[in-house]
Amino acid sequence: MGTSSVPHHVAIVMDGNGRWARQRLLPRAAGHRAGMETLRRVLGWCAERGVRVLTVFAFSSENWARPPDEVGAILRLLAKALIDEVPRLQQAGVRLHVVGERSGLTPELVQGIAEAERATAGNTALILNVCFNYGGRWDIVQAAQCLAQQGAPITEASLAGALALAHVPDPDLVIRTGGEQRVSNFVLWQLAYSELYFTDTLWPAFDEAELARALAAYAQRQRRFGRTPEQAAAA
Repeated sequence: MGTSSVPHHVAIVMDGNGRWARQRLLPRAAGHRAGMETLRRVLGWCAERGVRVLTVFAFSSENWARPPDEVGAILRLLAKALIDEVPRLQQAGVRLHVVGERSGLTPELVQGIAEAERATAGNTALILNVCFNYGGRWDIVQAAQCLAQQGAPITEASLAGALALAHVPDPDLVIRTGGEQRVSNFVLWQLAYSELYFTDTLWPAFDEAELARALAAYAQRQRRFGRTPEQAAAA
């Protein structure tokens, strides 16, 4: 027996940009640009299907170890997207949150993020969380440090409330493209009861049919949250 609705919150590890580019004898930066186009389309498809929160893993804390030219291309792509995409987000009613450690980013990029978030703050159709310079372990540590500085007790509820993604419910469905079957330090606390879906499709090639397959797989699963199958069915 499956769930009767689409997931409220979908999170995606957008993997495979570099391999997509290499298969086409293109520089890795071309794969990241193609991946941005895919994200734009996926955002629209999710909105059409009733998904209310989309969280994507754009740049991890570990990605700084990649070749400097690739890191630079990703940073430039984000800076450009913050300018180019805001009008589209406004038109679609999408609220943007850029989630992650900002101390390692340039002042210009931090300012661009803040301006984009302010510009879309009143939108209510869908929330887009772009996890940039983000890691699940970083998120848990910064939440614990915040509570410790406040002298607040550290409980499951208080820690959850101090996480960088506390403004949205936990992901119902986590999708990873590119053929790898691991979570790679993404939303570690929040995916405790998420449904996982892995596909071999490289992110730039991820299309509407692949999204439909992921949502169909989710709809066939029974989410028990520690209960027996009979209890879950009754609920």
